Amino acid sequence: MTLKLGFGLPQTRYFGPRDVVTAARALEDIGYDSLWVFERILFPADQSGPHGLYGAPDAPWPDRYRTVADPLLTLTAAAAVTSRASLGSCVLLPPLHMPFALARSLATLDALSEGRVLAGLGTGWSIDEYAAAAPRPFAERGAALDEFLDIAAAVWGPDPVAFANERYRIGPAEVGPKPARRIPVLLAGSNRRALSRVARRADGWLMTGAPPSAVEGMLGQVREMAAEAGRDPKEIGCYFQMAVSGFTERTLYGGTVPQLVEDLAALVSAGADHVFIQLPTVTSGLAEYLDHAAELHTAAARAGLI
Repeated sequence: MTLKLGFGLPQTRYFGPRDVVTAARALEDIGYDSLWVFERILFPADQSGPHGLYGAPDAPWPDRYRTVADPLLTLTAAAAVTSRASLGSCVLLPPLHMPFALARSLATLDALSEGRVLAGLGTGWSIDEYAAAAPRPFAERGAALDEFLDIAAAVWGPDPVAFANERYRIGPAEVGPKPARRIPVLLAGSNRRALSRVARRADGWLMTGAPPSAVEGMLGQVREMAAEAGRDPKEIGCYFQMAVSGFTERTLYGGTVPQLVEDLAALVSAGADHVFIQLPTVTSGLAEYLDHAAELHTAAARAGLI
């Protein structure tokens, strides 16, 4: 199997506001198959107790989260200067948005980009982000994601659109623009409830941070659940975010470029169809970021992975 290889766009405080335009062009020219963003909307001053990173008590948030550019605007800028690369999110957080508006924004971006959106979605973990923006409380985050999936399926489908639940009513009405094609929905998560949602509702499973052996095991669970739900397990792709921790010391997804290529090969063997690389803290600016991107792509190609 040939791996699809992507790269994360520059969104954080370490880059200038227009670096995304330069980076998107350059990454597509290098040969990357996809460009990726993530969503963080604030950086709380109080990180004590449940306000900690991932909800862990008192865990400090990383400095890169202090300023993160809006994911959909970042992808729109990238779409305007590219023509081939897919435009993915890992992850966009539907519970922080009004569902109808977010569905229309994704449809518009897919139409604008001629069918290149990969809608990677999750529930999030920050109680501060929920307090600032979410239409529904943190305790209902799973239900909010399911609600978005229901509304998006209606909005992206044929007119007249009709939908109703206890909170929202649409139409019957014309709702456009429509996506250029059926937008692939990728869902993140590793607990059993999240994996069950992937198995029932997703085109792909998003994973990050786990070793290849864990990826293989959980992907097997997802596909087994999909079969139990009456789906073809092969319909569910495996998308992995490889956050590079450094280019010297050997760690999980850290080390020399040849060692990182070994990690890519191990992820392919574990079942990953699509891996995208993030450089969250290991670059000092755009030039170094693009140098690493070019070197990693060349090494992956020489290894016969792409």
